[in-house]
Amino acid sequence: MNKHILALVYLLSSAPALATDMLIKKTEGARRRASACQTQAPQRNTWPNGTRLWGTTRKVADQETSSVLASLDLSRVSLGSAALKGVRIEDGRLVAPALVNERFAGAMLQGTASDGQPVEVALCAVETDADDPSLVWYRIQVWNAESATWANPCTATNRVPAPRALAVPGIWDETGARRDLPGKFTFACENGAIAKCIDWGYKPWATKEGRSLQDLHQACTRMVRADYCGDGRSHTQEENPIDMYDEFKLLTRTTQASRSWDPTKASFEAAWTPEGASCLARTRDGQAIETILAQCPERFEPGTKDLDGGDRCTVLRKGGSDEPALLRNHTYGKAPQVGSSTWGR
Repeated sequence: MNKHILALVYLLSSAPALATDMLIKKTEGARRRASACQTQAPQRNTWPNGTRLWGTTRKVADQETSSVLASLDLSRVSLGSAALKGVRIEDGRLVAPALVNERFAGAMLQGTASDGQPVEVALCAVETDADDPSLVWYRIQVWNAESATWANPCTATNRVPAPRALAVPGIWDETGARRDLPGKFTFACENGAIAKCIDWGYKPWATKEGRSLQDLHQACTRMVRADYCGDGRSHTQEENPIDMYDEFKLLTRTTQASRSWDPTKASFEAAWTPEGASCLARTRDGQAIETILAQCPERFEPGTKDLDGGDRCTVLRKGGSDEPALLRNHTYGKAPQVGSSTWGR
């Protein structure tokens, strides 16, 4: 009998404490959500550009595989206190029954960092691209539990100091390979390869003359980062200028000089597939081409091949087919000083 009385006394005395703890947690969660999407103080950090796949900040500065945001879950989206059902990606836009684009502002999403850790994401604003109305950009923030603050996960540069993100179907792994995973998508930040290639016209959800551009987009992500071996390793430097042209003729070779590009100073670098380079003539960052042969000996071998337009390869992919590469590029070679030129559209 005494034991039952003591247990009852304990429960009665601990109930207020438990209720208080639950109230504190609920209040902290509400306060955290209410603080999302507020104007952030300017940062003094200058982040690199050209080597990033997702375009996000990294937990470890020199490791692309430590991205703070690698994928998001379409089944875990809420707006206010209500869960949004039926959210999907359609032509690069987040859509849901009875919701238009702008009404997604204020939504909360659940994402995952590249190390598998969960990330809470706030969707702050929705913006239509001024030059391409078919593109929709999202301003996002992620919750940093260590500093207890919301922050834009997209890497800023002098060229794009307040970067946005695109909603892209599929996810990318540490090797730079893309795959479809049901219910998952990527927020690709403006200064990363995935978003750049879309902004340049290689929309993976689009078609040209009945052919999907998905492989062309993936080949572009390899080209932007100079990922010759197709293993996720980048061989470029920040703001290294580039000129590209593709099999679909969405972009053609630049022949006229401008402030940002001088074709007389550039030469052929490589031809590209979704798996990396199919052949190359030199490296973008000035490394000896033997370095690439040593990094992926199972992929390349010395050899020559003349492509149309005067492009000539000196390293070939082993067992490569005669199918034309989807994409080719010219560069200046070793990158000039940052700020002397820009990537541009």
